[in-house]
Amino acid sequence: MQLVQLEDWRLFFKEGDDYLGTAVRAAARRREVFTAEILYNLAAMAIEKYFMALLMAHGDLADNHTMRDLIHSVERHLSLEPEFKERLLFLDGFQEICDLKGYRRTPPGEAELAQILATAAEVRDFVTSQVGGIVR
Repeated sequence: MQLVQLEDWRLFFKEGDDYLGTAVRAAARRREVFTAEILYNLAAMAIEKYFMALLMAHGDLADNHTMRDLIHSVERHLSLEPEFKERLLFLDGFQEICDLKGYRRTPPGEAELAQILATAAEVRDFVTSQVGGIVR
């Protein structure tokens, strides 16, 4: 098994862009193919990739990959505004897939989906501002 080197953080950022770009384009013309649940997962994957890129740029990895865990991991290096954290934690409310006994998924509605995509774009902007323009 090959381990990802911490220097590969730019690849994670690019993958975040790929997930977010797919989600945004699909949200605009998705109705037949991309369900709200799929769009939620694409946005969540984008957020995860962006935060992993940020953590890897700091020579760190996330403890786990829920929004709560990603916030905790990022806050080892940077402080996050309380309102930003609330928007991120909002995403954890749609699924609990880590605990088999408490497993549940709830698809977001249209208004919630718009909020989720906006939060993913906000994460991208935040991570871009923190890595000092050395993304590409």
